[in-house]
Amino acid sequence: MNHFELRDGELACEEAPLARIADAVGTPVYVYSSATLERHFTVLRDALNGAGLGDPLIAFAVKANSNVAVLRTLARLGAGADVVSEGEVRRALAAEVPPERIVFSGVGKNADEIAFALKAGVAELNVESEPELKLIDKVAQDLGVRARIAIRVNPDVEAGGHAKISTGKAENKFGVSFAEAERLYANASNAAGLVPVGVACHIGSQITDLAPMEAAFSKMRGLVERLRGQGLSVERLDLGGGLGVPYFNMPEPPSPTDYAAMIGRVMKGLDIAFAFEPGRVIAANAGVLVSRVQHVNERPEGRKFLVLDAAMNDLLRPAMYDAWHDIRPVKPRDGAPEIYDVVGPICETGDTFTRDRALPPLKAGDLVAFMTAGAYGAAMASEYNSRRLVPEVLVKGDRFAVVRPRETYDDMLARERPAPWL
Repeated sequence: MNHFELRDGELACEEAPLARIADAVGTPVYVYSSATLERHFTVLRDALNGAGLGDPLIAFAVKANSNVAVLRTLARLGAGADVVSEGEVRRALAAEVPPERIVFSGVGKNADEIAFALKAGVAELNVESEPELKLIDKVAQDLGVRARIAIRVNPDVEAGGHAKISTGKAENKFGVSFAEAERLYANASNAAGLVPVGVACHIGSQITDLAPMEAAFSKMRGLVERLRGQGLSVERLDLGGGLGVPYFNMPEPPSPTDYAAMIGRVMKGLDIAFAFEPGRVIAANAGVLVSRVQHVNERPEGRKFLVLDAAMNDLLRPAMYDAWHDIRPVKPRDGAPEIYDVVGPICETGDTFTRDRALPPLKAGDLVAFMTAGAYGAAMASEYNSRRLVPEVLVKGDRFAVVRPRETYDDMLARERPAPWL
């Protein structure tokens, strides 16, 4: 469920009309619903609690939506943060996420990032390779501390979905094999700078079938039992995220209740603390990208290009993943649907959101909303073609606030400077 519905004939976020926001802030603009963020988090939390999984750490994947106001909205409900860079650690801390609820993942952490995370007191660092394990050990010893770590395992399970967001196969760069995990966990138990506290896995994103997750989680349970059989302490099992969301043209994915019930069944009787790293399932349907029609370019052969002021630099998913987003007029007008290619102003053919899409009739000046854009939307935006980063707005009831303003061109240029010889 999301809180973007027609009110008095026009699309609103909660009680705030999107047209009012667009008029005040300009377009393109991302708009997030506090009520949807809160509902999605609490539904997932209650499902996990109800499945006999205790009170797990739900560490929101900051890469999905890194806006500090979004993170703070979730932190006030008890969410932690799954981070993959020092910048994301800093964002989580700025959002008042307690450091003991921050999990630091990622395959390429450098020494400075590791040191920053250890000084901040994060809950754990998920280790993805033997060289990284040795680096964390060295950095921790140099700081005179012991780093809490978990070994991330690559369970070699095909999760389906787009190849670029699949992370659990042996050929993917993430994690170590089960055999390596057992050896590294034992080694870490004897390292002066490390305290192994658990194991972790994450097999991909936008997963719409529970079967691969169940296969991976069953393997992870077996790993925990083998490690404990060797006399090693395993306190936490991090099962990652990846549960899919409905992108309107896709089959309905498993519900959080079904997801939690499957985990409860697989993990029944295993006395361990659980952690999860959801991102898309909480944020995707909590946000839209609002854009204005620049003009309709109708070719003699009949093809119609709906040219928007939003572009691939604002919403990269269609160009990068062939992703499908529902596109809705903010103020629908009567009339038979028309077939459009929906494009942006970037100087690339790849700046195409969709082809041959049937939409209500639209004309220059009309507003449209890209639905399910709250995850991997603004977080992946860029200044390609020297376009300013899109602003972000958070809505609460009938109120809205600009939580990241649109930069000026002076802001953009001020970050650069000429070389001394120019």
